[in-house]
Amino acid sequence: MFGIDEHSNRLSLINRWDPRLKLIGLIVLAFAFAYVRDLRMLIAMLAITAVIYAVSRLPVVFWLKRMRYPSVFLLAIVLILILLSEGEVVASLGPFDLHKEGLFSALLIAIRFVSILTVVLVLFGSAPFLKTIKAMRALRLPAILADMVLLTFRYLNELGDDLRRMRTSMKMRGFRAKHFSIKGLRTLAWVGGSLLVHSYERADTVYKAMILRGYGNTPRPKEEFKSTFYDWLALVALLAIAAGFVIGDLLLGHQIATWLQ
Repeated sequence: MFGIDEHSNRLSLINRWDPRLKLIGLIVLAFAFAYVRDLRMLIAMLAITAVIYAVSRLPVVFWLKRMRYPSVFLLAIVLILILLSEGEVVASLGPFDLHKEGLFSALLIAIRFVSILTVVLVLFGSAPFLKTIKAMRALRLPAILADMVLLTFRYLNELGDDLRRMRTSMKMRGFRAKHFSIKGLRTLAWVGGSLLVHSYERADTVYKAMILRGYGNTPRPKEEFKSTFYDWLALVALLAIAAGFVIGDLLLGHQIATWLQ
């Protein structure tokens, strides 16, 4: 599934962690990162993120590959914030002024984005994807939601294969999308429409096959996860770190408000 769990068999402390507790701890930490608004907390955030990734023993190449496409989206947001924000001007690049408020906002968003995405990569990359789905169900997540996540990841691969076959077929027929043209847009729109129709037909077929095999009437699977004392200790430590970020941000924000008054 996009190679997300190609390194899930690595021996690491996070890999051996109970998937249920790992799911809780890393998701809570990601939400705590999203809450941070003070720039002074960013160094600690990056340090904790780096430690978690190092403990997971996932290769750096894995992180770089997964960050490639999200970084394009992040770069666009950062440039918009830097160039279009208002406030104190700190530098100029031709017709554009760089504002201090825009730079601070861009830095805050970029570091939070990278930290949260890294934590999510560790969550799904340090265990087989199917095992993570089972952990979701063990945490009493509605079965239909867990199954939707599993089927979405499963059939996104199939859609990717269909798209590659269509692109190969289009190239063999002489289509080249190097220049903007109305004809090229029509062709791309046709490809997108074909993929949507094909994905709907496939989803309908899969749903009917699942119903015929008794989906929804099967007994709940037995619990297969067991937690140790160290699993719970790791969860408590991670929750304490997450609480530390939230409390630290609140205290720093209160100090700044008091100082301004």
